[in-house]
Order: sequence, then structure tokens, then C-alpha cells
Amino acid sequence: MRPALEELAPRIRTALATAGVEYAEVRISEGSMTEITLSGEQVDSLSTGDFAGGSVRVRSGGGWGFASFNSIGDIESFIRRAAAIVLPSVGGAAPGIRRTPAISDRVAIQSRIPFTDVPLDAKYELIAGYNAILRGSASIQTTRATYRDVAARSLFINTDGSELYYDRSYCGIALAAIARDGSNIQTAGESVSGYGGYEIAQQRESIAERAVKTAVDLLGAERVGGGTYDVITDQKLSGVFIHEAFGHLSEADFIHENPRMREIMTLGTRFGVPELNVIDDGTVPSLSGYVPYDDEGVPSRKTHLIRDGILAGRLHSRETAAAMDEELTGNARAISPMAQPIVRMTNTYIDNGPAETGELFDAVGNGIYACDVIGGQTNLEMFTFSAGHGYEIKNGKRGKMLRDIVLSGNVFTTLNAIAMIANDRAMFGGLGGCGKQGQGPLPVSFGGPHMLMKNILIGGVQR
Repeated sequence: MRPALEELAPRIRTALATAGVEYAEVRISEGSMTEITLSGEQVDSLSTGDFAGGSVRVRSGGGWGFASFNSIGDIESFIRRAAAIVLPSVGGAAPGIRRTPAISDRVAIQSRIPFTDVPLDAKYELIAGYNAILRGSASIQTTRATYRDVAARSLFINTDGSELYYDRSYCGIALAAIARDGSNIQTAGESVSGYGGYEIAQQRESIAERAVKTAVDLLGAERVGGGTYDVITDQKLSGVFIHEAFGHLSEADFIHENPRMREIMTLGTRFGVPELNVIDDGTVPSLSGYVPYDDEGVPSRKTHLIRDGILAGRLHSRETAAAMDEELTGNARAISPMAQPIVRMTNTYIDNGPAETGELFDAVGNGIYACDVIGGQTNLEMFTFSAGHGYEIKNGKRGKMLRDIVLSGNVFTTLNAIAMIANDRAMFGGLGGCGKQGQGPLPVSFGGPHMLMKNILIGGVQR
């Protein structure tokens, strides 16, 4: 029987006190998880079980030593091992790390229906019911439906005297419908997740119905013509844009390592209209990116990346904050307690603007209403996103459905092309997540209001 986290804490404190290093931290997590995935009429996978593991990270002489483990009994040996394999700093004097006062805290996620009390067959019946809705149209070729829950208890202790206990429960579903008409194949998906209980996955029939309808409607949608358009983005596309195209550029490890981006991302530079505010906030308990403390034991906070159109901040770990002489933001995150923390977003969004949504359509006249997102890529400041679907806008009114809408451009040019921002911000999460340096999918949320952007390049068929 493995020892309880509370029983391990005194041993960890003693071992860290005698490690003889500049700084050290221990992260341990144990818990259980369930995942059920259905593909069409088949059960693709069904797994449930317990897990335990953790890591030790040690800093000494400007370098780091790291040891991970999946057996939490002999914690002292792993602390010694991490201290013994510290790699010295390369290339001159290394920056220090930003320290914090000792913090002692216990955080527990609240849930209405603990999923640990729900039988496995009930979870199966829930996701099978959603899958039946997905398969409800004759035009649907196949489907994919996933249910996942994770319950974990975590402990963080460092040599600065912090001791944090965190009980978290995470739950969600992901639904996808694939429609086909001859060689025309169209996909639509919906996903929802967050910190809480089984109630997050319940009563989601409407999103299954929406996925089916969108996939089937896309079979009859017209392919968009390539060109430059005035574009209204819906809340989800606004959020994905700011996360992918700008949020990653705001992660300080990327900025610190790239001289050209350091010059471009100078605090105080204007990046948009005065109504533009971009925020990363890990303190919202209901969202997928909620982190009361990051994986370096630093309290999360609300960080303005752009305030009133001006670059105002960036996201930091202890190391990047010290290297750039800026404040900690609580954005060092790891995909698991066995992985090293790196700078990551939490809940990133464009805040509400002053306009009513209808005013954007009145102002655009003719253009494209781009909705949802099915993929994309970024390369430094350049981006390419594929909207899930869209609609023609004529005389301020939404018209026929469009597909194959690919938006491309330079993020800084595009930020300055935002002409109007609505006051209808919405947030999105899901069982997907963010990937970086091989760590993914990390739970995050993103969002924004409807936005009107001028002269956006759209790839498509030639007219």
C-alpha cells in the first residue's frame, strides 16, 4: 500500500532541507481516470484505473536536474538522484529564478455529482446515448464519441517552504459526426469539459444535435471563393485566433529565445484599436484552464497581454521572469506530474468590446461570417486557420452557407485590422487542448466576442 500524500510530506521536507541545492521542488499526484470512446457502432476503447507518479526538480549552479517516477514510496532516493544529475548552465552566467514567499494551502474542486460515485455502465450509457444522436441522420457515415473523467490528489512542496494540496476532478465529452454524399465528406464536432463533476457531461444532447446538423448542412454548402474579404468571426474562432496566433507569442520562453520577437514584442507597442483587450486568466474555477497554482507553486493570476490596444504583459515561469526581470504570472504548467513545467497559457481570451453583435453585421455590409474552427497552423507571426463553416453576408444579413474557409495572414497586421468588437464574449474548452514541446493535450480555455476584421485574405476556389 502506498503512503498517503500527507504521510509523505514530512519526509519530503526533511529530504529537501538536506539536499544541499539552491532550489528544489517535488510534485506528486495520484488518482483514477475513466475513458470511453465509441466509433460508429463499435466500442473503440474503454479504460478505467488508478495512477500515481511524480517528479523532483532541482536547481544548482544555474542548471537543472530532473527525475520522474511512478512509485511514490521511496521519495528520498529520487530527490538524491535529481540532485546528482544537475546539468550545469551552458553559455555563460545563467539567470536565477524568481522566488516567492512560502505558501500553504488546500484547494478542492467542488462538484454536484462526483463521477467517482457513478457506475461505469452509467457512463457508458451516457456517451452511447449521445452517439445514437450523432448517428441519427442517413447522411452520417460514421461518428466518434468520447467520455473522459480524471480525479486526482496532488501535492507540491519546495525548498522555499511552500506546501500545496490540490484535489481536482475533471470531466468532459467530445462528439464528432462525419457526413458523406458521394466523394463529398464533411465533419463537424463539439466538445465540452471543465473542472467539476459528472454534471459537466450530462444533458448535452443539444451539442450532439448541433454536430449532426452542421455536418449534414455542410454537404450542401458552397465552397468560398478566394480573395480579400471583410470578415466577422464568431466567438469560438475569435478565441482560437487569439490563443494560437497571439497567445503562443506571449509565452516568455519563446520571446526570450528569439531576438527578433523580443524586438517586436516590446511592452508598450500598439497592437490594435483601443477597444482591444487580451487576457490570460487561470483563476476562473469553471474553465478548463483553471490553475489556482501553477506547477511551480506560483499563484495564478489575471494577466493583461494587451490592454486598450497596447502590449502590456506576457506569461512567465520562475526562470523567464528572472531572465526578463518581470513579474511572475503563474503560467508554468506540465501535462502531468512526471513532466517538466514549461510556460503555457491557461484561459486566454479577447474581452468584450462596446458594440452590439448586430452592429457588426450592419457595418460590414457584404463579407463573410466565419464560424468555428477545424484546424490551423502558425509560424512565428504568420497564421493559417480553417473555419468550421461560414455564411455569406449580403447587405448586413446572413445568407447561404459556405465551406472551405481558410483565413491567412500576419497576426500583428490582423490585430490592427480589427475594426469592431462586440460585447458577447463566450468561452470554450473541450477534451482537446493545447500542445507544446511534446506536452499535450493540456486543458485550456479560449474565447472572445464576435469581431469585425477588415481586408482578410481567404483562400478558396477561383471564381
